[in-house]
Amino acid sequence: MDGAVMTLQVLAVDDSRTMRDLLRITLTGAGMDAHLAEDGVAGLDVLDRIAPPDAIITDLNMPRMDGLGFIAQVRARKALRAVPILVLSTESAAQLKARARDAGATGWIVKPFQPDSLVTALRRVAG
Repeated sequence: MDGAVMTLQVLAVDDSRTMRDLLRITLTGAGMDAHLAEDGVAGLDVLDRIAPPDAIITDLNMPRMDGLGFIAQVRARKALRAVPILVLSTESAAQLKARARDAGATGWIVKPFQPDSLVTALRRVAG
């Protein structure tokens, strides 16, 4: 290898179009490939169509399938069990963080996020 940095593939799941746009801008601006979905059901559909991502970011409160359900579904897939999952939410209650951890979340970032902090966290968990 010539020292080139591998591009991280990241799936971001959030029901807010504005948040998806911010995530896309942040991820692509950091040289990452961003795959976006508007809820857990759409997130699973994206996962069916792409190679396993290097990391997943998910909101908690979404229609059709919330973040906890999405995390559980991701963890039920053998090929995705080791993929880091960061929860990105306005919620910050310890009990909710514990439930997300129990479902298989790797970490937690509170909205609104700082782009540099999100990129650093992704590189740390996916590197």
